[in-house]
Amino acid sequence: MALLNILMTALMLMCIEPNRVNGQVAPYNPTTWTNATATFYGGNDGAGTMGGACGYGNMFTRGYGLETAALSTVLFNNGLSCGACFALKCRLNESRWCYSNVSSITVTATNFCPPNLNRTTDGWCNLPRSHFDLSVKMFTTLARAVGGIIPLLYKRVPCVKTGGVRFTINGNPWFNLVLISNVGGQGNVVAAQMKGHKTNWFNMRQNWGQNWELSQKLINQTLSFRLTLGLGQTLTFNNLTTPDWKFGQTWEADRNFPASISR
Repeated sequence: MALLNILMTALMLMCIEPNRVNGQVAPYNPTTWTNATATFYGGNDGAGTMGGACGYGNMFTRGYGLETAALSTVLFNNGLSCGACFALKCRLNESRWCYSNVSSITVTATNFCPPNLNRTTDGWCNLPRSHFDLSVKMFTTLARAVGGIIPLLYKRVPCVKTGGVRFTINGNPWFNLVLISNVGGQGNVVAAQMKGHKTNWFNMRQNWGQNWELSQKLINQTLSFRLTLGLGQTLTFNNLTTPDWKFGQTWEADRNFPASISR
């Protein structure tokens, strides 16, 4: 049974979020500076950036604040880029609106910027564009808002978080829906496993954003989780909960992924 679990995990990791697409680095995974563009949304107070397609809800209570971005389709990767951190900097020689005294900013992917197929020339989030729709705070750190859209360079960088990885468990006795947040290191969970102290490991399925589901009855058991991130980091959180855990609770691990984008 242990060998079967290992083989299933290996097969699952081979099938998820490839680092290369058609022989090239996937647009959501570059570790060297790559061209993109940026706009802003959500209002000056950031209210419009709350919630979103990653499932984090209130960005302040989840620890993301306004240092966030909504990603275009090629970057969002069906939600598997949620939680990834990106460094952004202006292409100064291509825009008069960029501030020359700002080297770069770091944002976490927390939302999806949907395509607008009715706009073929300025649908910034349309395929195949790499685009970041930033909070007003982050856009105006890089450039004057009057610019509207700016040319960027971007790359993946480590996520540095305070505290441990958090698991918010929702659902019902036969259906577990777990929101995974505050993930350090590579930031974006692309595979998750879950077990009770009476069971073997089960592969979870992405439901939406960073909500992962498992249809197994695990009440009255101590829960453990194993996560794999977008560039290969893996960490196991054994016996995270007590057996009397309840739906609606958030459990914070006593550790997090190292602040690195290497495996």
